[in-house]
Amino acid sequence: MSEATTRNERRVLVAVDEGEESMYALSWSLKNIIFQNSSDTLILLYVKPPHAVYSPLDSTARIDHPETPGYLFSSDVSAAIEKYGQEVADCVLEKAKKLCKDLQNVKVETRVEIGDPRDVICDMSQKLGADLLIMGSHGYGVVKR
Repeated sequence: MSEATTRNERRVLVAVDEGEESMYALSWSLKNIIFQNSSDTLILLYVKPPHAVYSPLDSTARIDHPETPGYLFSSDVSAAIEKYGQEVADCVLEKAKKLCKDLQNVKVETRVEIGDPRDVICDMSQKLGADLLIMGSHGYGVVKR
């Protein structure tokens, strides 16, 4: 029997986002799945939407000057958008970590990934070897779920 099986360690992946449903799912898992003195690893995953892809030429391009390609946003605007996205991710993960502050032996890890959340959550669940995946319902009722 392996050491991980002996100590009953689990890797629990919780997908979090800006919605209250994901924070509810996290708090529910802390009450019902993760226990105070367990040796579980809790992985908080936030998935940022993929970067928008734009045509390299747009209204800022000069047709008569091939060395002046047009871009939808200047580099300053793109950097500001990226910075804002990272601030949102940091804020969500900080809020999630505050819910986990009372855990004694549970290791809490955070991950920020980029892509379509549906694909990234499934991929990361496999890649990280999660024993359990917990995520909110996005407020859907029984019928819509």
